[in-house]
Amino acid sequence: MPLAANNPELKSWVHVPAGSDFPIQNLPFGIFKTRYLSAVAGVAIGDYVLDLVYLHENGYLDGLGLPPGIFNQKHLNDFIALGRKTTRAVRNRISELLRADVDELQQNIAAREIALIPVTEVQMQLPVQIPNYTDFYSSEEHATNVGSMFRDPKNALLPNWKHLPVGYHGRASSIVVSGTNLHRPKGQIKLPDSDLPVFCPSQKLDFELELAFITGKQNPLGTHITTAEAEEYIFGFVLFNDWSARDIQQWEYVPLGPFLGKNFGSTISPWIVTLDALEPFRVQGPEQFPHVLPYLAASGKKNFDINLEVLIQPEDGELTTVCRSNAKYLYWNVNQQLAHQTINGCNVQVGDLYASGTISGPSPGSYGSLLELSWNGQRPLQLANGAHRKFLEDGDAVVIKGFAEKDGVRIGFGLCEGKILPAL
Repeated sequence: MPLAANNPELKSWVHVPAGSDFPIQNLPFGIFKTRYLSAVAGVAIGDYVLDLVYLHENGYLDGLGLPPGIFNQKHLNDFIALGRKTTRAVRNRISELLRADVDELQQNIAAREIALIPVTEVQMQLPVQIPNYTDFYSSEEHATNVGSMFRDPKNALLPNWKHLPVGYHGRASSIVVSGTNLHRPKGQIKLPDSDLPVFCPSQKLDFELELAFITGKQNPLGTHITTAEAEEYIFGFVLFNDWSARDIQQWEYVPLGPFLGKNFGSTISPWIVTLDALEPFRVQGPEQFPHVLPYLAASGKKNFDINLEVLIQPEDGELTTVCRSNAKYLYWNVNQQLAHQTINGCNVQVGDLYASGTISGPSPGSYGSLLELSWNGQRPLQLANGAHRKFLEDGDAVVIKGFAEKDGVRIGFGLCEGKILPAL
């Protein structure tokens, strides 16, 4: 049954500029603070943030079964742990309050001035406390490109790749919110013409274009989540940049996989776009062959048509788009990822983050990393200012954008951005 809050005919009394990521059909949740407010929960609408603490404390959310102080917290974990039925009811109520034909909040000028805060006056925070982080490897195009580059192009995919969503557990503590700068990591690197490694800053620093989902429900240790049940555990999605030091990673990853080449930092966008808001943008994923094992079987439209873009801005330079891709290309969908994560009895916790892995499309311009775009440095990219990039340089800012669009409605994620500072 279609959700009323997703109706493309809805209009808000709050001005929403053309091309905004945050129309009334989106209403993503986040954590913000201002000069006068400590970190609290809010919802994005146009160029404003709606203060959920004010709405709750002044009776606008009565009747929804919300506990006192649920929004007056520095993370959303307790709110999303209330379950999709409750979080959906909150989103629906906010949608009602913001509708152009509803006077309840619209006509209360004093309440509007307090509850609606211009986005220019807020500082966005990490939206959830992240207990655990998994990074998958779900793009066939990306896995094929990397396999072709470093192994045998005729056998680019390892034998297990089409039988299970390959993944690894990453470092949750170094995930940062958009706008946080990161220093270039240092580590061991083995140069091609040397028998011994050296210790130095990474010379092959890269971005990875990813989409991630956040869980809002837990399962007991020893149980598993089926593909049919998976969406009851998914609260929403964020953009994700899994910064990667390719040279450190290449030397360290055998036999146990990524470590220092990845754990120095990953960046997420601050607004969590709910699974409910993305319902109209479901599409069929790529055909999976050979057929997956029964526990990974998932019917229906499980992928999402989300346009993705990566831009690089050098120090004192202009932005250059280097990649345009789409989440619909992912071979392994989120239902399969969560089912595989838990099939051995692994317990999911509220606020866990599950990243897709680099999302690359079928054409060179849709590759989701510099490793692929420059083909490991063999084909440097030219930026708008005439400079070339094989990998990221100090002072480079990377900006990831994402949005879905249909029936005149654009559901966006805001920005996922970060700047690379020199190594310490």
